[in-house]
Parts: sequence; structure tokens; C-alpha cells
Amino acid sequence: MKKKTPKIPDNKNPELFEALTLIEKERGIPVDFMIAQIQKAIVTACKNTYNGNDDVTITMEPNTGKFEVFLNKTVVTEVENPDCEIAESVAREIDPYTELGAKVGIKLDPKDFGRIAVQTARNIIRQGIRDGEKGQALAEFQSKLKEIVTARVEQVDDRTGSVTLRLGKAIAILPKSEQVNGEVISEGDLIKVYVVDVKSTEKGPRALISRTHPDLVKRLFESEVPEIYDGTVEIRSISREAGSRTKIAVYSKDENVDAVGACIGPKGQRVGTIVDELGGEKIDIVEYSEDPVKLITAALSPAEVLKVEPDPSGEKICKATVPDSQLSLAIGNKGQNVRLAAKLTGWKIDIRPESGFYGEDEEEEEEEAVETIETADAENDAIDAVETDEVADVTTETADTESDGEESSDEGSGDEV
Repeated sequence: MKKKTPKIPDNKNPELFEALTLIEKERGIPVDFMIAQIQKAIVTACKNTYNGNDDVTITMEPNTGKFEVFLNKTVVTEVENPDCEIAESVAREIDPYTELGAKVGIKLDPKDFGRIAVQTARNIIRQGIRDGEKGQALAEFQSKLKEIVTARVEQVDDRTGSVTLRLGKAIAILPKSEQVNGEVISEGDLIKVYVVDVKSTEKGPRALISRTHPDLVKRLFESEVPEIYDGTVEIRSISREAGSRTKIAVYSKDENVDAVGACIGPKGQRVGTIVDELGGEKIDIVEYSEDPVKLITAALSPAEVLKVEPDPSGEKICKATVPDSQLSLAIGNKGQNVRLAAKLTGWKIDIRPESGFYGEDEEEEEEEAVETIETADAENDAIDAVETDEVADVTTETADTESDGEESSDEGSGDEV
């Protein structure tokens, strides 16, 4: 004989909690969050149905399936507002020990709510689901801020070139400006992107992701080089022109550790993996130094540098002399090598060939000749000034002598008269 299935009491609603559990699995919204939204909706529905009375007691227990709603009313002798008050005689049927002025809970059936109240409650729950999804996306983005994530390409916009990516349960847009030039991305591809920033907007959380940011290379080195991950080797500076070339300066406090060699790896395996991930982008790894001359010399690699002369003024400007045959290599294609070296070091670098530029010696000779002439002119001016002063003195003395003679002659004439 089959046992009868026990009847579930009216105060239980297991289907509701099963639905909430399903939402949590599919959308990642916690059951507790959804229960809070449902309770908020019930309070609003009661307020709309019972003339502003939102004094409600709600019991929702997912473990037992218990779901009860009580509208609290004040016990009075004579009822004037039935939505907020209850007669003492009726109240004692619910609670024999109640007193005047106390609160008694009247059990409600949500099915008794009006159509407008129910619709309002539904809207609140739906908005709660949307808010929960936004919160989940924001939390997921924030957990990956300043990190590299692997995303799946869901869609490529042929018109704008932007790419829609799925990062876990969240969606992000990779704009064309943040993609590497010449890189081909297709739907279904798995690509690594760097989460630059996360913002909360009216339309939901927005993650700014990039394939061109210099820190993408930095994070790739951290994942491939254990010495960087554990802090033995430090990345002090990095400059990048995405899709073409990157320069990175590394340093180790441990004298027994070759910082550059650790990044390159056995037979170039470590840096090779990163180069493959970046689509063949060239990477120059140099050793960092506090001495700007050494750092600039290393930063201009693969070109050979003969000497570096910092500007005497103390500004971060220098002249780097290279062999004539290395001039184009030092400058790089369209100035790329020296430009990246300048970004890496923070110095303005003037590249000069060992033999000097054409006509440079003549210009220097002309400048020296001009300086000599200017010096000679200054000396002549000084001499002229001195001579002028002497002439003036002599003229003054002569004038004084003549004046004295005239006075003597006048005095003599007077005596004669």
C-alpha cells in the first residue's frame, strides 16, 4: 500500500524558494538578496492596498519553505479605520491576551492584493533582479581591476570594429582604439585583455578593457616569470607601441640573479610565449640602472652607444653618440627606437653620429669666429671708451689753462688803465 503524500500547510510555499534557487544558479543573484526584494514588494503592495498601512511582518524561511505575511493593526474599542485598526473583540479571537492599544497581526494571502498592488510588486521584483545583475557584474569587474582576464569573443561589429567580450557572467566592449593594429579577432576566439578601469553608470557597470595598454605586457611577464611574481626581479619601467615594439627595464636587488636572463628564460621560452600572445610584437629587455648614462645606453639597444653626455643645465636632456653605421638603428623606423628609449628613461635623447652631422664643424667654426669677433669688438669698445675719457681729460686741462691765461691778461690791462 502506497503512503499518501502529506499535504503541505498553507503557510509553506516551496515553489517560490525553488524558483529563487534557480535564479541564483542561472544569474548569480543570491537568494537572500531576492528575498529582500520580495519583502520590499510585499510592503509596498500592502501600503497600496490597505490605505497606507505598511506595518507588515513577513516570515520567509528557505530551509523550511515557510512563507507568511501579517498585517499589523491596532486594537481599539471602536474601529474608525479598518485598514489600520481592529476591534477588541475580534482581536481577542486571534490573541486572547491582547490589550487595547496593542498590535495584532492579521494573516494575509498575497492573492488578495489588488491588481495595481500586484503589478507594482512585480515591477519591484524585476527591478531588484536587474539591480542584482548589475551588482554581480560590477563585483566581477572590480575583482579583475588592473588584472589580465581571458575573455571569449561573442560578436565583432563590422562597422565600428568594436568587439563584444564575455568575461565570466559579465559583458564588456573592446573598442577599436584599444585593439592592436593588424590583429584579426573572430567570434569564438579566446583573447587576453587588461582591465584598465571600472565605472558604475546608469546603464550598469562599465569596464574599460585594452589590448594596447603597457601594463598588459607587465602582467604577462608577471605570469610567465616566477622571479617577477615573487618580487626577486622588479619591472622598473616600460614603454610600448602596441603591435610593433616594447621596451622594458628590469632590476634585481639580488646580485646573484640575472634580471634580464630571468625574463628571457631558457632558450628564450618565457619571452617567446609573451611575444606569441602579442602577435609577434618585438620586446627589448634591458637592465635598469640608477645611473642615467648606463640606463640610456641600454635603452637604445640594439644600437651600440659610444657615449652619453647629459646636459650641463641639469635638465633631463642628453646627447648620445653612436657609430655612423648605427645611426639609423639607434633612431629606428620613423624614430621609434629613440622614442621608446626616451619614454623608458624619462630623458630627452638627441642622437648624433660619431663623425658629426654634415656641415656641423663649419657651423661650429663660424660660431667660434663670431664669438671671437664679438669679443674683439667688445675689447675695442672698451679701448675706445678709455681713449675718449683721456682725450676728454686733456681737452678739459687745455681749456682750463687757456682760461687762466685770459684772466691774467685781463688783470694786466686793468692795471694799465
